[in-house]
Amino acid sequence: MQIGQDTVVTLKYRVTDPDGNVVDEGKMPLTYLHGGYHGIFLRIEEELEGKSAGTAIEVKLQPEDAFGEYDADLVTVEPRDLFPDTIEVGMQFERATEGESDEMLYTITDIAGDKVVVDGNHPLAGAALVFACTVTEVRAASAEELAHGHVHGPEGHHHH
Repeated sequence: MQIGQDTVVTLKYRVTDPDGNVVDEGKMPLTYLHGGYHGIFLRIEEELEGKSAGTAIEVKLQPEDAFGEYDADLVTVEPRDLFPDTIEVGMQFERATEGESDEMLYTITDIAGDKVVVDGNHPLAGAALVFACTVTEVRAASAEELAHGHVHGPEGHHHH
């Protein structure tokens, strides 16, 4: 079966930076619903179109094709008393910002005295990446997967 609209694709993958440093070893396979459902970056989906199991590809992603450019406006300094005593650098939390309906993920990048620096950029924002993968399986999506817009596990429906 070839990869096309409304197929479920399973990939064995590895992500590196342009210098070959590993970003994601891909220890677990990646399975997504193909055809514009946002389960994988569009550039990768375009490269996989029409391929079948056993095909290997490598896609070089610029920041705009992956996690976007780094936006300094998404870095803020907040008063320490807004956070629980247990926070540490590297912790992440979600919050909605003014005028936004979607919650964004923020990472605590520094704690200094009574100030906490939080960053709304994805940790890989601004980074070019190399996505190498091999297609291990292609199957037709179920009606339930198409209705929900994403793949369901081997046991069927899962909670959202």
